[in-house]
Amino acid sequence: MASPRYKKLVDALASDIRAGRLAPGVRLLTHRALAAREGIAVVTATRVYTELEAMGLVSREQGRGTFVRDTTVPTGHSMDQQAVAADAVDLSFNYPSLPGQADLLRQALRDVATSGDLDSLLHYQPHRGRPQDRASIARHLRHRGITADADQILITSGAQQGLAITVMATLGAGDVVAVDALTYPGFKVLARAFHLDLEPIPTTPDGPDLDALERVCATRPVRAIYTMPTLHNPLGWVMSATDRTRLIRIARRHGTLIIEDASYAYLVQDPPPPLAATAPDITLYVSGLSKSIATGLRVGFVLAPPPSVPALERAIRATTWNTPALTTAIACRWLDDGTVNLLEARKRDDARTRQALIRQELAGLPLIGHPSSYFTWLPLPDDARADRVSAALAHRHIAVATAEPFTTSTHIPQAIRIALGSTDLDRLRSTLRTVRSVVVDDART
Repeated sequence: MASPRYKKLVDALASDIRAGRLAPGVRLLTHRALAAREGIAVVTATRVYTELEAMGLVSREQGRGTFVRDTTVPTGHSMDQQAVAADAVDLSFNYPSLPGQADLLRQALRDVATSGDLDSLLHYQPHRGRPQDRASIARHLRHRGITADADQILITSGAQQGLAITVMATLGAGDVVAVDALTYPGFKVLARAFHLDLEPIPTTPDGPDLDALERVCATRPVRAIYTMPTLHNPLGWVMSATDRTRLIRIARRHGTLIIEDASYAYLVQDPPPPLAATAPDITLYVSGLSKSIATGLRVGFVLAPPPSVPALERAIRATTWNTPALTTAIACRWLDDGTVNLLEARKRDDARTRQALIRQELAGLPLIGHPSSYFTWLPLPDDARADRVSAALAHRHIAVATAEPFTTSTHIPQAIRIALGSTDLDRLRSTLRTVRSVVVDDART
């Protein structure tokens, strides 16, 4: 059977893009103009662009048109982690580390090796963690303003698994989840894997647009609200106490669960109380120690309402059975002896230093971020394009994330997220100068 005509048009345009005959950033014909040129229906022209977008060759921007993507930048950049060359500077992911952490690990391993319960670490652990380890996490949560019962805590292999088991245990295919229009890419990955229906909520400089959230909850069967009230990724805001109270009221009014992601909350000193402290009966609080201690220490946790605990425990059993006992033992020793609190305080200082540095080196550009955050959001000038900027930086051995993996709405802003925690300060300074040069040059082209 002969291929439909539109397929031949898709193939021709795809060939032109891959061969460079249509350069990155070129605005393609409008749907109507393409239809007139090719003698096809407008709906068929739309289908052509839809297929090209699915192939990662074009991006569509509401109100602006359809643009050729730079195909040297993977469409999943920052969602599916890409390998970064050894000589590259990685500003797409954060691996914040402090001097002396390796020595802490050596000492911790010695302490575990001489402890009386070493043999117990060789056996299967309770699915949600040993009672004494869950008690350590409960004590730690008091520093975040949460009074928690250890029986409501489940230990996971990092916060990402905490989010995964939360989705597995509380949501089903087709469930509607309200999320920020810009949100954590890891939750988007989960939504796709579990066939959730994400409903994007517009954001304001201080948090989600709660009027819009109210309208969505009134018109759609929203099952859960996924939110990062304390240090949002990627925008860095911290919701006010007033807005937190209103979000909880909206959730209660519409019978909606709250999934509170607190992975970066440790970077904010004296924030308003977590949602889980005010509404523990409807909030699943997810966090971990990978960001605050070390990315290789995959220990996270979920604090859940008692009725949700059995289903969460079954999800752990179905995936990892239990968190590795050795890493959990080390993490909980550090929670109990104050090491975690010390490292978190030092990382807050380190993040503030890096934020001051980026604001110095990129002065005059519209930076968005919290003063003690390890990342900054940079909206690009009107004539600049994120995929072009990202590709130009990649050629200079610098990796950044574009807005695409963070976006849940149809409008993808021209912006990049700059992670600040994965290189030393001197190299970060020189790298940021290159970023500035590329952004300014791209806006001029």
